[in-house]
Amino acid sequence: MVSSTELAKALSVSHRTIQRWIAAGTIEAEFRTAGGQYRFSIDKVRDQLRAIEHD
Repeated sequence: MVSSTELAKALSVSHRTIQRWIAAGTIEAEFRTAGGQYRFSIDKVRDQLRAIEHD
């Protein structure tokens, strides 16, 4: 699991783009920590983005 900052780096997008995708429901986090931070599976997010591209 990675943070949203690490996810942004892995996908070569800005952290703000990750925030917009979360708000829009484009991507979903695996879970939120007790402090409210998101954690992601990079592979699952890539799958979510691919599914949107093919719709």
